[in-house]
Amino acid sequence: MSVAFRRESDEEHKEPRFELPIPPGPNLVTRRGLALTEAKVAELEAALAAAPEAEREDVARTLRYWRTRKATAQLAPDPAGDEAAFGTRVFFRHDAKVRTVEIVGDDEAEPAEGRIAFSAPLARALIGVAPGERARFGGRDDAIEVLSVDPLEPLI
Repeated sequence: MSVAFRRESDEEHKEPRFELPIPPGPNLVTRRGLALTEAKVAELEAALAAAPEAEREDVARTLRYWRTRKATAQLAPDPAGDEAAFGTRVFFRHDAKVRTVEIVGDDEAEPAEGRIAFSAPLARALIGVAPGERARFGGRDDAIEVLSVDPLEPLI
């Protein structure tokens, strides 16, 4: 019989499942971000133990991602001074609208809730800018005016 008509199992015809991509660069986290990562690992470990066989591969894949993120997490130092930095809440004016963002790690970012990753273009434009100064963004030299900057977490 020709090999074209032979099928040993469904497994050999499945699409390969790649690992979840790890964001490039350092894995900087806030204290909140580290706690969220640890909670996610614990949640997934419990889910893996309780998962039906058909779902175990997907849960294990996600768990590998979060274990890697936990192992590589670097707690960012507290922000120094009053300029925008990792771990700060920044109040700024852009296109006549006042907005607020928190600059956090990649896994902690939730843009809809005002938390952006330090690697995001807006965060990169804001980092290093003090209140009263303007930042280049979207091709304009004075697109953003920083109004105030506060640390996210109490300084210890």
